[in-house]
Amino acid sequence: MFPSRFGLLAALALLVPAGALAAKPLVYCADASPEGFDPALWDSSSTGNVTSQIFQGLVAFRRGTAVLEPRLATAWTVSPDARTFSFKLRRGVRFHTTPYFTPGREFNADDVMFSFTRLIDPQQPFNRAFPATYVYPQSLGLAQMIAGIDRVGDHEVRFRLHKANVNSLGYFASSFAGIHAAEYAAQLLAQGRASAINNQPVGTGPYRFKSYRKDDVLRLTAHPDYWGGVQRTERLVYAISREPNVRVQKVSRGECHVAAALRDVDITALAGHPQGVVQKIPALNISYLAFNLKKPPVNRREVREALDIAIDRDALFKVLFPRGDALQAVSAFPPAVPGYNKALRNEHDPERARRLLATAGVKGELEIDLWALPVSRPTTPNGQLMAQMIQADWAKIGVEARILTYEWGEYLKRANADEHHVYMSGWSSDVAAADEFLAPNLTCAASRGGIKFCNAEFDALVEAARAEVDTARRLATIEQAQALFKRERPWITMAHSSVYIPLRKDVTGFVMAPNGSVDFEGVYR
Repeated sequence: MFPSRFGLLAALALLVPAGALAAKPLVYCADASPEGFDPALWDSSSTGNVTSQIFQGLVAFRRGTAVLEPRLATAWTVSPDARTFSFKLRRGVRFHTTPYFTPGREFNADDVMFSFTRLIDPQQPFNRAFPATYVYPQSLGLAQMIAGIDRVGDHEVRFRLHKANVNSLGYFASSFAGIHAAEYAAQLLAQGRASAINNQPVGTGPYRFKSYRKDDVLRLTAHPDYWGGVQRTERLVYAISREPNVRVQKVSRGECHVAAALRDVDITALAGHPQGVVQKIPALNISYLAFNLKKPPVNRREVREALDIAIDRDALFKVLFPRGDALQAVSAFPPAVPGYNKALRNEHDPERARRLLATAGVKGELEIDLWALPVSRPTTPNGQLMAQMIQADWAKIGVEARILTYEWGEYLKRANADEHHVYMSGWSSDVAAADEFLAPNLTCAASRGGIKFCNAEFDALVEAARAEVDTARRLATIEQAQALFKRERPWITMAHSSVYIPLRKDVTGFVMAPNGSVDFEGVYR
């Protein structure tokens, strides 16, 4: 039996007087609007922070840790060759009842089969009715990875892989692996409304969808039949507040009770506040500048390296991270991740940068677009200021950067449509595993139309590491992959940061996650 907090939560819920359950709403100040409500379609943190309240996977990471625990599965086994994963499913789980769906049965293996077959089979009837790109599963190469999914019984499923993958169990805890109701999908299909799965969600989580006004407010209500116990917070509200200083002000005034991560410069605004608390965690994250590897001149390795080594990171960090809690990123993931290549180094050498541009055949002034991140992130607290400082550094080597930015949803859409030269991005993970950073971002499976990095030698190293059960050999292979990454420079690596989340002192039960995500199950005030 695997340890779980859910049985305890359910037991405690039975002890709470019924009148106390609907006491106070909980308001979360989010930094951006969700892109949609189908967890399989999106991989941004702003969307995951919403869908994770509505949907659940077979397993999950225990709060504040990288330890896996049961969720919709009660137990699991992994074959010695890491190619077969079997799950015993939880009984007595009810999907949400909403104005647009009433479940006719409890959760079972059919829901798992639908949810995962949808991710790997383009010919599934639902996919034919609603063709979609499942960003994270595609980036992992999930369709190529899974050889088959077996319905062993009403409450047991088995996944078979083509090749060994020691990281696979963690995939089942990812946001994209949230389980949909097959019965609801069939209803939508019969109504000719398959796309509604993205804006009228139905899950098994502690909260269910009520209403949404884009860029304004999202309302969720407690799931009364939740298998993990009745929530003491009946109304969960997401107030969309893009500006970090506005979020801090709202927490100070009690208009928000928890808010998205703070910037370094905002922490002092809550220092000494009688009702404010700031939680901190050293996060597993990275910010970077991603090149469009299809677009000249940044399709040339020498140009990418020149732009990288022209940046004065020391000066940039003094301005953007005055508290000194951020680390300069050198590799594709933080030093806390096993397999980190300690031999790699950053460099600041404008003169060599000029020589590299000459080697690449650049004559005269080079013009490129630099996209500034429109939302504040712990690793990119001020995208516009970062862009301006990089612009000044690049001007010193004869490169003119035109700074562009867009609303967050438009920013992502345009970047995926191949419009940029260089754009700011980032990644975070719940677990300290190299594959969690390399596979979804830097393999050929993650490269849509050749925009992102795609290198056969790098892919072979990632695949070899996934299949290697000997830890020492696996970590050595990961180090080789990082050396190749640093040579090819698909990213300009920027920062790893601590994450600060502000909340009111009357909030009970909130625990920070290693990636800065939020989980409101069992949280109340």
